[in-house]
Amino acid sequence: MADAILEKVHDLSDVELAALICLITKENCIIDTEPGSINDLVEELELVAAKVFGLSHAVIDCTEYTTLDDFAHTILSVDSSPTLSVSPLRSQSESYFLRSPGFRSITRSPQSENFDDNKSIANVIIAKNLDEAPKQVQIQALELIRTKRIYTRISVNNAPKTFLLIAVLAGGEGPRLTKHLNEYMFISHFHDPEDGFPNLEEMYDDGHSISSVVRKGPKLETEAALQPRISSAEIEHLSRLSDVAVISIEVKRYQQDVVAFLRLHRAVSSGITAIATQHFDKLMKCLAPLHGLSYATPSLVGLAARKIYLHRIHIVTPNRERSLQWGSDVETVAALLEGIGPEEVIEDVLGSSGAEVPL
Repeated sequence: MADAILEKVHDLSDVELAALICLITKENCIIDTEPGSINDLVEELELVAAKVFGLSHAVIDCTEYTTLDDFAHTILSVDSSPTLSVSPLRSQSESYFLRSPGFRSITRSPQSENFDDNKSIANVIIAKNLDEAPKQVQIQALELIRTKRIYTRISVNNAPKTFLLIAVLAGGEGPRLTKHLNEYMFISHFHDPEDGFPNLEEMYDDGHSISSVVRKGPKLETEAALQPRISSAEIEHLSRLSDVAVISIEVKRYQQDVVAFLRLHRAVSSGITAIATQHFDKLMKCLAPLHGLSYATPSLVGLAARKIYLHRIHIVTPNRERSLQWGSDVETVAALLEGIGPEEVIEDVLGSSGAEVPL
């Protein structure tokens, strides 16, 4: 079974792999892309949820006008069979995207109205532009991923056992969500539009976005009938392998050295939090079975660091850089920090001038 799963894993795209890692670890993630490709990325993630993992999903397009009620009601889906609730090719009238700043209600199909008392939180929540939502909405998202429940005016809804919240952001690096929500996001990944959107390209011969393509009835039935490429049993199997993966003393020491070097790096402001270190350890163990290993290696430490810390590192402003306490010149410090972002800090720590890699 393990070999069969690994073959499937090796065929996954970068976005599919990011989602799989979060499902294995039962955590949540940020996926970033270029501003002009964010709609295609959202549509790709819808197809990933339905076709690759067979999970229900809901999409919310956040704006500065999004309210708590908007967020709560949008992530609820009808508790019915997967072919009814998870189809990635729902008609435009059933779309959960917010159409305008004045959005206050969600268009539902007649079937949805008939099952108004039988709603549940979707397995996968795709939150487009979550960083643009008001602070109270982001706090509600944080409560959802921490407590696995959400409160509406009339009920309390519990998240399903398999649950994933994906914050889809566009253009930028470093922290953009509220402080605590950002810390609880397990990994971050940048999807380059040049890498393509394989599920969209497979679905439509001309490779255009779903929103620009007329849907055809026969094709909808064919797609809805497809079985997920990776089943819940396979995800659970990978999760058990992750739990028993071994981290040797030497690799553990290297991991802690990486954390220490990040905390002491002159370009890093606000340090590195304890929950980030916990996530670092969890991702290292998760990556081992995905590479056919029962133990973590130094290379997996580097790979995990790039995904764990990219959205967490705050770059210090020149007037707050610590060497100023000992007489450094602000203009000189500003010149040294120019062009340095979270990615450059991580590569510096993992490079020859950073933590020593165990042999």
